[in-house]
Amino acid sequence: MLFASMGVVVAAPLIVAATAAVGLTSPGGAFFQQERVGLNGRPFRILKFRTMLAGSGRAQITTGGDPRITRVGRWLRRYKIDELPQLINVIRGDMSIVGPRPELRRYVDMYREPYQKILSVRPGMTDFASVTFRNEERTLAGSSDPEKMYVEEILPRKIELYLRYVAEMSLSTDLRLIMATLRALMR
Repeated sequence: MLFASMGVVVAAPLIVAATAAVGLTSPGGAFFQQERVGLNGRPFRILKFRTMLAGSGRAQITTGGDPRITRVGRWLRRYKIDELPQLINVIRGDMSIVGPRPELRRYVDMYREPYQKILSVRPGMTDFASVTFRNEERTLAGSSDPEKMYVEEILPRKIELYLRYVAEMSLSTDLRLIMATLRALMR
């Protein structure tokens, strides 16, 4: 919580600029909320900057090049700035900085057995899967059926990485993942 609070203070100028950019370039609020599954299976509302046109539906899978993504939204997604509001989720106790990424209930229900272990830890803003699947939207864009590809190919690989995090969870693992995330963002 301390790290997230410091992150909000340090990132405040970027958060203010992103809020203004979203609000000034497309109608609708600056933030997007969606229910995700958290610690011990409890639902919570994840916060992100809105990167799509307001009222463009609730598609579960978004691919690169999706016409609903705004110009500012593309930029926010590219640099993962759309994820900064999740620092508020960390301060609230819904998430941690590092931990398995929180998923939608429908996907958790598809893989109940491994998720029993995954949901024994607080979800996070970054993890092994976040670094490995940094360009997931581009990968999905090349598929004729992005939903099927996500459920049958990507999500099982992510689950393996989530379970790896649960098994290796430690301060040193968290620090390594934070550094790997920062390196990936700089590329």
